[in-house]
Amino acid sequence: MDPDLSALDAHLDEAGVDGFLVDAGGDESDQLYLSGFDAPDPYHTLYDGSVHLLVSGLEYGRAASEARAATVERHADYDLREQVADHGRVDGSRRVLAAFCREHGVESVAVPARFPLATADGLREQGIEVLTPDSPTIGRGGANVVEEIRAIKTEDEIEHVRTAQKANEAAMATAEDLLAAATVSDGTLHHDGDPLTSERVTEEIEVTLLRHGCALDETIVACGADAADPHDRGSGPLAADEPIIVDIFPRDKATKYHADMTRTFLVGDPSDALREWYDLTARAKAAALDALEPGVTGEDVHDAVCDVYEDAGEPTLRSDEGAETGFIHNTGHGVGLDVHEQPLVGPGGTELEPGHVVTVEPGLYDPAVGGVRIEDIVVVTEGGYENLTEYPERLVVA
Repeated sequence: MDPDLSALDAHLDEAGVDGFLVDAGGDESDQLYLSGFDAPDPYHTLYDGSVHLLVSGLEYGRAASEARAATVERHADYDLREQVADHGRVDGSRRVLAAFCREHGVESVAVPARFPLATADGLREQGIEVLTPDSPTIGRGGANVVEEIRAIKTEDEIEHVRTAQKANEAAMATAEDLLAAATVSDGTLHHDGDPLTSERVTEEIEVTLLRHGCALDETIVACGADAADPHDRGSGPLAADEPIIVDIFPRDKATKYHADMTRTFLVGDPSDALREWYDLTARAKAAALDALEPGVTGEDVHDAVCDVYEDAGEPTLRSDEGAETGFIHNTGHGVGLDVHEQPLVGPGGTELEPGHVVTVEPGLYDPAVGGVRIEDIVVVTEGGYENLTEYPERLVVA
């Protein structure tokens, strides 16, 4: 996949700088996106209309064969050993980086918002101008231009998300099947004679994802009062007649693209309040999808969810910014190389465009009831949206 970096070219012209510089490992998404190279240790990517990499000797061979770069160079090409001997490791390394920039005719660089401060200061000491996204002359209101470019997905990227989502749905089916096979004893779910725990369900989710070429650092299997905290990972035995939020956000190991989906399950009989919450949340998600199309803002979509909840008398952060129960998070977020990226589907969310991949995930939370969240992942299209989620919605498992 060769990204369209014309917006980055325009950004550099507008800012009046020679290049864009990233200092990070390949696990940092801007770095991976620009270079096409995944390495665990930090390296440097310089963009000046073409991509240039500066890497260690350890990574040189792989970078030369795998990176999406016009040139790949080593620290040794700029006499790192001599520079370190003369100036110390920190200053010597900064001199090497400055020499690398100058070799490509770059005397000034724009950098991402999380660019290392020590690197920026070191470059400035060597006479390289460094402009952060909030520099007065950068001209984009503090925005990270590469993150904005990444937000518009190519067809290949959409396919990467689609593939990750298929793995996600297989993992969700594993979780639901495990819950459906559980028996109930003294109000607790059991499986194969042992209490069924959040940890056991999480383990089965992770094993299924590995078999489908995906992995994740953590997931959410939260029951009862735990489910009333939107980011509580859940722990311990799972209870009957209580909501169980299962939120899975895997990363495809080959492409590095994420998916994201949430379902709320219950084994047993839901209370009237819980059933009402579930139906209301399903309506809120449908309202968000009805509102979603190119040209509307992420805030517009969020407002559609708030309207449904507020009309039913449920608190939201829009109606009460201090609310601790009810709908207490944004409606969604972008998904791609990061599981949370642009665009925002919430207050302040900007105009949605074709190619944006976003979640729609309304929910209600109260420790007295538990929590309910239903989340799909969709791509904005020229005519509206395509829902990449095929997994059914049902509260009571059987």
